[in-house]
Amino acid sequence: MPRSYNMSRRAERQAETRRRIVEAAVELHGSLGPARTPLSLVAERAGVQRHTLYAHFPDERSLFLACSGLAMERDPLDDPTPWRAIPKRSPRLRTGVAALYGWYQRNAQLAACVLRDSEHHVLTREIVQLRMAPTMRLYHEVLGEGLDSGQGAVLQLMLGFHAWRSLVRESGVAQEVAVDLAVQAVLGAGREEWRALPAAE
Repeated sequence: MPRSYNMSRRAERQAETRRRIVEAAVELHGSLGPARTPLSLVAERAGVQRHTLYAHFPDERSLFLACSGLAMERDPLDDPTPWRAIPKRSPRLRTGVAALYGWYQRNAQLAACVLRDSEHHVLTREIVQLRMAPTMRLYHEVLGEGLDSGQGAVLQLMLGFHAWRSLVRESGVAQEVAVDLAVQAVLGAGREEWRALPAAE
C-alpha cells in the first residue's frame, strides 16, 4: 500500500509540474509571442529547471502542441455546423460572425501574438494550421454558402482577426456594430450591388 501511495503522489507531482510548464508557456505566448519565448524563460516562469522541462517536453513542438491544446480546450472555436440550419443568409452570417468576433475579443492578446508570429515562425504557423485552420475552413464553407465570388472574398476578409481588431480595437466600434458592419460588407459585395453603383466619373 505505501508503495502504491508513493507512486500515486509522484504521478500527481509530475502532472502538476507539467501543468505549470504548459500554463507558463500559454502566458508567455500571449504576452511575448511563441517566437520570442525561449524554453529557458518558460522553465523560469514555471519555477522548474530546464532539465525538468525537457523531461516533460523534449522539444519546442511538443510544448507548443500542449499549450495550444490547453488554450483551445479552455475556449474552443464554435462549431459552425449547426448554422447550416439557419435558412437565410443574413442571420446565418450574423450568428457566425458574432461567434467568431466573440472568440477574438476573449482571446485578443494571445491571438494577436500567435498570428503575428505565424507569419514568419515556421513552428507557430504549423500549430495555427493544426489548431485553427480546419475550423476556419468550415466557417468559410458554412457561412459562404450561397454567396458569389465577390461576397466570398469579402467574407474571408471579414472573418480574419485583423478585420475584427481594426473595427473594434483600432476604430473603437462596439462589438455588435462590428458584427453588423461585417455582415453588411459581405452581402453588399454581391454582383447585383456592384451593378447598382454609379459609374466612376
